[in-house]
Amino acid sequence: MTTLFSQFSLSPALMARLDANKFVTPTPVQAGCIPPALEGRDVLATAQTGTGKTLGYLIPIIEMMQKAEVRGATALILLPTRELAMQVEAAFKTIRANSSQSVALVVGGLAERNQLEAIRRGARLIVATPGRLEDFLKRKLVRLEGIKILVLDEVDRMLDMGFQPAIARIAATLPAVRQTLCYSATLEGAVKDVARKYLNDPVRIEIGSILKPSDHVELRAFDVDADKKQELLEHLLGAEEGSFLVFVRTKHGADRVARRLTRAGHSATQIHGDRSQAQRNQALRSFSEGRNRVLVATDVAARGIDVANVAHVVNYDIPKMAEDFVHRVGRTGRASAHGVASTFAAPAERNDLRKIERTLNITMKRFRVRSAEPKAVEMPKLVAA
Repeated sequence: MTTLFSQFSLSPALMARLDANKFVTPTPVQAGCIPPALEGRDVLATAQTGTGKTLGYLIPIIEMMQKAEVRGATALILLPTRELAMQVEAAFKTIRANSSQSVALVVGGLAERNQLEAIRRGARLIVATPGRLEDFLKRKLVRLEGIKILVLDEVDRMLDMGFQPAIARIAATLPAVRQTLCYSATLEGAVKDVARKYLNDPVRIEIGSILKPSDHVELRAFDVDADKKQELLEHLLGAEEGSFLVFVRTKHGADRVARRLTRAGHSATQIHGDRSQAQRNQALRSFSEGRNRVLVATDVAARGIDVANVAHVVNYDIPKMAEDFVHRVGRTGRASAHGVASTFAAPAERNDLRKIERTLNITMKRFRVRSAEPKAVEMPKLVAA
């Protein structure tokens, strides 16, 4: 069993970068994925975010670049969001063997000019979201016939976001003979179809989730009717101190919740996929600096944001996957500080709540919400279940 990166027979230049960044022992997903990928095999890995899979595909890409010193893109990484793409771009720059291994970030919401200039200068790696890359392809602004490695990361999330047609159109422009590395948190439904379509005799790697909510976070669950969620949120804002990060399922929901909070006198802002990068940055800044006490966010927009000292996370809508639950509640209770995570479960969501508890082997403290009187619109009373 491989226990050190030095046992992978990597080039001296790459090993030097790994050593400089104190990457010594590979995580299980890296130990599973890197050897077959270095051999040129296709890889199908089920692994959660946070298990180290980014290095698991960047290391084989850099090794391939070391052996094929050509101009232009030889590797393409597709990811669901610009925040994730920016993280991967930064990770690549940290460990690449030399600065000639250049990268182009191709994502929506940022200026096209810099992205196109990086491509024209002969970027070896393209890190992209499907929408912007497909747009560049349609306008004949990028060519992908030199791609030797395709990485599809967080495939389940890309499919949830409706990117399957864009992925198909992008893949159709790539060389038929190539290496494909596919990563997904699950291997259900459409993910299996993608694997069958794009992978050739892949090595199968399964890594269980190593993610768990922090012991420093108090987990609460509220049984509450859907039409009482806003009332409950405002009650918690009155009862608790500190900043609130509130997660909702949709962009429309984020706008609606933030608008209602503002009308009720709370300082709130929102972040979601329809907001420009400048608007997102402004919302994050005002929240992290305390000018807005409440930030209402969708999961997609919240990927990659890092705000310190969040006192309270609220799952206004229950997330689809246990992994998303862990990511959400992980925004509080950091650096040994105490945090609180409250999950609102309407009757239709209670099965989802129980599924998350089973998957993560946790039990949340239960509360029931009832109004003081049948027609009361005042703050609800919380009754421990």
